[in-house]
Amino acid sequence: MNLLLDTHALIWFLEDDPKLSLTARAAIGDARNRSYVSDATAWEVCIKVSLGKLKTPVPFAELFPARLESLSFQVLPIRHVHLHGLLQLPFHHRDPFDRLLIAQSHVEGLTLVSGDPQFRDYGVPLLW
Repeated sequence: MNLLLDTHALIWFLEDDPKLSLTARAAIGDARNRSYVSDATAWEVCIKVSLGKLKTPVPFAELFPARLESLSFQVLPIRHVHLHGLLQLPFHHRDPFDRLLIAQSHVEGLTLVSGDPQFRDYGVPLLW
């Protein structure tokens, strides 16, 4: 299975936080699955860290991309085709980072790992 990690899923996985569901944790940790982290997630984390709203388990410069690579996570760049997909989305969800993840999931055929209930409105494959 190819997984696209929402920001909270990534952070909770890295911190071994019990808020991450056991199903999500097992899927992310399963070597048969490929986990992707979007550049949109890195951007969101960067903004939240700079505003003091988020503390990462390791410094940002170590997390993106070195820590991700050490876990064999793939970085998913933001491509124009993702932005084209973004234009097609209805506004069930207003968060621009989440909307971009939804578009990337649609375009790339990835299962989104997220506990955000609003994602269901977009018909993307979800795992939680």
